[in-house]
Amino acid sequence: MSTSERPRVLVADDEPSIRFVLRETLEDAGCEVVDVDNGESALDALETRSFQLAFLDIRMPGPSGLDLLDRLQGLGADTAVVIITAQNTFENAVEAMKRGALDYLVKPFGMAEVKALLDKALRTQALENEVQELRREMGRRSAPGDRLVGKSPAMLEIFKTIGRVAGRDIPVLITGESGTGKELVARAIHGASRRVDRPFVAINTAAIPRELLESELFGHERGAFTGAVAARLGRFRECAGGTLFLDEIGDMPIDLQAKLLRVLQFDEVTPVGASAPQPVDVRIVAATHRDLDTAVADGNFREDLVYRLRVVPLHIPPLRERIEDVPILAEHFVARWAEGLSSGSPVLADASIERLCAHSWPGNVRELENAIKRALVLASSDVLAPEDFSFLEKGGAKPGDAGSGLADLIRKEVEARLAGSDPQEIYRSTIERVERPLLETVLARTEGNQIRAAALLGINRNTLRKKIAELGLSIPRRE
Repeated sequence: MSTSERPRVLVADDEPSIRFVLRETLEDAGCEVVDVDNGESALDALETRSFQLAFLDIRMPGPSGLDLLDRLQGLGADTAVVIITAQNTFENAVEAMKRGALDYLVKPFGMAEVKALLDKALRTQALENEVQELRREMGRRSAPGDRLVGKSPAMLEIFKTIGRVAGRDIPVLITGESGTGKELVARAIHGASRRVDRPFVAINTAAIPRELLESELFGHERGAFTGAVAARLGRFRECAGGTLFLDEIGDMPIDLQAKLLRVLQFDEVTPVGASAPQPVDVRIVAATHRDLDTAVADGNFREDLVYRLRVVPLHIPPLRERIEDVPILAEHFVARWAEGLSSGSPVLADASIERLCAHSWPGNVRELENAIKRALVLASSDVLAPEDFSFLEKGGAKPGDAGSGLADLIRKEVEARLAGSDPQEIYRSTIERVERPLLETVLARTEGNQIRAAALLGINRNTLRKKIAELGLSIPRRE
């Protein structure tokens, strides 16, 4: 391993024996090690050099390990941090993890623990690099506007999942409300896969009449039925070697579900009117806005087909649950449509972004895109002002009255739970559904600064910390 390839690790602890043991173990594992005995020296090292991993003592002269962890978050560094503590207390563990530590190490510790944490840090960093490369690759391969955009924790998890599954020929089931971007996710999976140079074929199974859907999917022979004047390959064979995106799979007629199941089991299709099956090589990505488990219980969907399709489930949250994505999406759509719909170089006013963030977006990302297009066409200047989005007041929460849309959502949620078979703990579950997006949005807006977030929320910082721990929220890192 060359010096340039060696992982660089910082060790900061005021105990010489701890520094010695960590240095010996990490250097034996092929690392370049820098060790210091106080927080000031550690901070200087972190600000002037890049490290893949840092072992920071929770208590040492100068800034503590937790203080340094906060500082790293502010710097936007991607250094993985392990907090070293002499007291294995719940409070220390929770505080370290809440602030974004990779893990914590309790004195005295074994060398196996150190090596395991090193491996964990390098694996995590490799995954983050894979996500970033995937984003760049999707940007290179996608037309402007056809790429996934977002910085919320939910979207980051989606990016990670795409990175994990894209190179593996296994079915993916994408779920989410209409307009959340399920087809974009399917295209991203295809674009990052080995099948990228082969066709991506999309078909909305709910938009085609039952009597035509079988032929559309599997093809037909000439003369197979009235009007079949020529043979047809069907979508499965049309996208040979590529990816077939089956949108709204939850609406597929149940008799055709059996035929689809056979395709997934045996990699072959039988065209209508044919006597023998034909081999196919396609990767299946399906999507639906329906709850397939409920459809199975109602007898409208085959349980064995759910298992075949849902090898990897991928859920896209509605836009109202990731409001922190609205500004970046809005700016993305302005840039995408400006040339075709505007004569100048339009920009969004800050007040307009606030208005967009106050809307409940029942139509999700698709509604946001259409709102931007409408504003670009009708705006009287290059600055898209709040009044250019006044039409949103008719269909969503008004600025200054954002609670009205939220109240309607809560009422619908409670009514749905009351109508369920086992309406238990309605108060707790409803409060959690409100608190989670509230805290996630404010923390995203403050870039993880809990003092500012608590001030905006009007609550004590300790109360905020307690809620973060209870809900298992991750603290956003500054970009």
